[in-house]
Amino acid sequence: MTSTSEVDAVSAKPKKPSNSAFRQQRLPAWQPIRTTGTIIPTFFVIGIVFISVGIALLYFTSEVKEHIIDYTNCNSISITEDNGQPKRCADVISAGLTSTCVCKINFELLTNFTGKVYMYYGLTNFYQNHRRYVKSRDDDQLLGKLVSNSVSDVCEPFAYQEVNNKRIPIAPCGAIANSLFSDELTLYSTTRNEDVPLLKTGIAWSSDKETKFKNPKGSSNLKEAFKNFTKPKNWTKHIYELDPYDEDNNGFKNEDLIVWMRTAALPTFRKLYRRINHTEKGYEDGLLAGNYTLQINYSYSVSSFNGTKKMILSTTSVLGGKNVFLGIAYIVVGSLCLALGIVLFIIHKKYSKSTNMINVTPTTEYH
Repeated sequence: MTSTSEVDAVSAKPKKPSNSAFRQQRLPAWQPIRTTGTIIPTFFVIGIVFISVGIALLYFTSEVKEHIIDYTNCNSISITEDNGQPKRCADVISAGLTSTCVCKINFELLTNFTGKVYMYYGLTNFYQNHRRYVKSRDDDQLLGKLVSNSVSDVCEPFAYQEVNNKRIPIAPCGAIANSLFSDELTLYSTTRNEDVPLLKTGIAWSSDKETKFKNPKGSSNLKEAFKNFTKPKNWTKHIYELDPYDEDNNGFKNEDLIVWMRTAALPTFRKLYRRINHTEKGYEDGLLAGNYTLQINYSYSVSSFNGTKKMILSTTSVLGGKNVFLGIAYIVVGSLCLALGIVLFIIHKKYSKSTNMINVTPTTEYH
């Protein structure tokens, strides 16, 4: 047992920190003295640098070529209204007449898209940044760690589905996977009379595909691995049917799924859908000017949230895709710094002579 004297000795121990430069705050320090001679030039330097960077960003962005097609209200090629006019695919899907609707849009590229060309799909008014939506996923499941007849509670209400009066777990579960973009976009060159070769791999971040998404191990095939699970409610295919002819792009490693699972920060966004195969003859230098046809297997409804859908063909620059906002933001901030520097310079010149200035140094006493 501890004696009273030992307790008193411990309690009497001084709480003063050790006598070191760090603990006693005696380390040497440097603090800038802010004067008009240092602040005003700083504003001018920041302004000039930011405006220069902004102009450079806008220049590289202007080198990026884009062609955007809004196909939200495209008309079906086979389903008509009572008056014989083609019916909008959006109305066909909303009415539940079919699960998919085919429509085509003809367009023309007026200039050559040189370099690497990418196809994106864009959505508006879709809030992937909603807190409950972002959390509605099971990362352990996406890593291939399947627990039979059980999924994480964070996926509710997209965790289970009633199948033949049985409660079957969903794979992949959650609201993000359930809302997977499902339209199928293909491109046809009417000038060359052939399909434009599109690649469905190489569109996801390599870190995502290699680290965050893995298929379950221990089964002879993916269908066997997912035998105790069912598809999400809004899907028409099972997880092992996303790309059955390419094992490395099927299941949880499907790149369309991986791209979609990386949620967007803003309600208007675009995601990479396909790459032009530049190894094919006639497409080595990019996408040539001419007439093209966009065919859409329309199955993704945006009417419920008043959104729109777009297809974007785009080249890239050394800084990536088209981004006008960043260049404008740099120019605006730089201009504000220059304007503020000019204002401060005028004030300094106007009032400095009539103001009693003192020479402030680190040794100046405080009064």
